[in-house]
Amino acid sequence: MSSVLADEIARFCRAAGPEPDDTLIEMDEYAVEEGFPNVGPEVGGFLRLLARMTDARRIFEFGSGYGYSAYWFAQALPADGEIVLTEFDADELELAREYMAEGGFDDVARYEHGDAMETVESYDGPFDVVLIDHQKHRYRDALEAIKPKVPVGGAIVADNAMKAGPIQFDKLLEHVEGGEPADVNEHTRGIADYLEAVRTDPAFETVVLPLGEGIAVSYRVEE
Repeated sequence: MSSVLADEIARFCRAAGPEPDDTLIEMDEYAVEEGFPNVGPEVGGFLRLLARMTDARRIFEFGSGYGYSAYWFAQALPADGEIVLTEFDADELELAREYMAEGGFDDVARYEHGDAMETVESYDGPFDVVLIDHQKHRYRDALEAIKPKVPVGGAIVADNAMKAGPIQFDKLLEHVEGGEPADVNEHTRGIADYLEAVRTDPAFETVVLPLGEGIAVSYRVEE
């Protein structure tokens, strides 16, 4: 995971943030060894805080990988809470299951193998917090699918709102400033379309935070 922050600022945020437990340290080590992108402890700590601030009982993730963000979220859930992990890669989902069980969170986790856009249709709301972290060109579709299931006082977080391997930040910046850049790839266009949709939706108040690779945090203020 690369950061939009300067190295020393990212180090400061990490050092000043919550301490990861032994399982999270193991998960971070796995990410480094395998070159697997995760949100990192700076974003993870924020996700856990957001779940606490919204008094979350149910959480849905579009794209869970090997369970890193879900593990942070699960620490804030009550014993009868629920987090739905979705992942297309069966091996990653099984690894997520192992890590969640190791941390004692298997009882609150629901593991769904397959397309998150299909999975979400089989779940009724409400979901107090939602993480969108799958294919960038499908972020807006995820927003439309989950919006009816997020209550007032709930929140949606979109990862990679500023940066990821294929995202053209200069063109993304031009777009959010009102321009119409040419030759935009589908990943950048997906983020741009998502941000435009959620920022202009009166049901949400949205800010973009420069943590990790950038996260867009949208709080539902009205039906």
